[in-house]
Amino acid sequence: MKIAGCKKNKSNMPIKSSIILCFSHLRWDFVHQRPQHILTHASKQQQLIYFEEPVYEEIRYPSMRVNDRSAMITIVTPVLPAGISATKADAIQRRFVDQIVNSTPHDRLTKWYYTPMALRFSDHIACDVCVYDCMDELSAFKNAPAELTQMEKALFQRADVVFTGGQSLYEAKRSLHKSIFPFPSSIDVAHFHKAREPGDDPVDQADIPHPRVGFFGVIDERLDVEMIAQAAAAMPDVHFVMLGPVVKIDPLSLPSASNLHWLGAKSYADLPRYLRHWSAGWMPFALNEATRYISPTKTPEFLAAGLPVVSTAIVDVVRTYGAEGLVDIVDAEDIETKLRSLLSRPRNFLLKEVDAYLANMSWERTWDAMAAHIQRAYAMKSIVPLRRGA
Repeated sequence: MKIAGCKKNKSNMPIKSSIILCFSHLRWDFVHQRPQHILTHASKQQQLIYFEEPVYEEIRYPSMRVNDRSAMITIVTPVLPAGISATKADAIQRRFVDQIVNSTPHDRLTKWYYTPMALRFSDHIACDVCVYDCMDELSAFKNAPAELTQMEKALFQRADVVFTGGQSLYEAKRSLHKSIFPFPSSIDVAHFHKAREPGDDPVDQADIPHPRVGFFGVIDERLDVEMIAQAAAAMPDVHFVMLGPVVKIDPLSLPSASNLHWLGAKSYADLPRYLRHWSAGWMPFALNEATRYISPTKTPEFLAAGLPVVSTAIVDVVRTYGAEGLVDIVDAEDIETKLRSLLSRPRNFLLKEVDAYLANMSWERTWDAMAAHIQRAYAMKSIVPLRRGA
């Protein structure tokens, strides 16, 4: 297991090493989103150990699958025997976490949680700062563990600082912690600006007629499949391109039409190649408990790509991009009217306003602001020592 330890400078004096031990329900190689953006920036300053949920295989003995993505990023995936009980799985992961911490020299340890469920095997680890980046209301998602709400309450008690993935989620959680801060989705502008440049159409999209309206992201219970089917039926001359992995729902339940194209998951690196050949972006989210507090990362990504956008009435989208006139808010009754109006405009209709709005948004700025809150939490604990292991 190769995990960076304490380095030395030219004077042979030890340099203080800091590690982030992150526990996440999202795999590093799944859709590239908030955790990867934020923690990649964090890894420029400290070692990142990203501990994923286990995979279960037909093996006799458990192991850790360790992948050093760079000198500063290590992905750890527990590999457990299929059929093992939850109690044994927790005990094995607890042992793995102990092994990681004990074998990685460090002067400061930050525990960073995306899933409260990881407390079951990591609550005993002493740390200097505990961070909960509450990016979604996970308890509202399909197949959420029954004990997730109670585990989140425990994590709020242990955390030194809490971040939320959007303003509405912050408003729902702010009474639960004294140091909680909203950090809505940000944007890698340079990456999505590539969609404004000319380039070849990807092979699996090249034969799809224009105009094209596209979506990218996880395809799950948060999408309004009835609206998608309705839009495709109402606008047979418009082709709807849907990119992303299908998760937690039956792929056979997705609507089918000659102008509806489900192209599967695409890499983050390839997204601009697809978006540059679309006429508009859309976010046909269902309005349900799973979407009540979301702050879709794809909103600024669509806009940075130079695409006009329509979205259902997701609260954080309505309050920000909708209020600024940068995204048209639609429902089942007016989606055809508004989408056709959008398609009739020049693609660069709002580019000046979009660029001005996105000018001060970046994942780097987000990380810098988070790091400042973390440093303040560390300083406060250093002045008034609290119970370690929080």
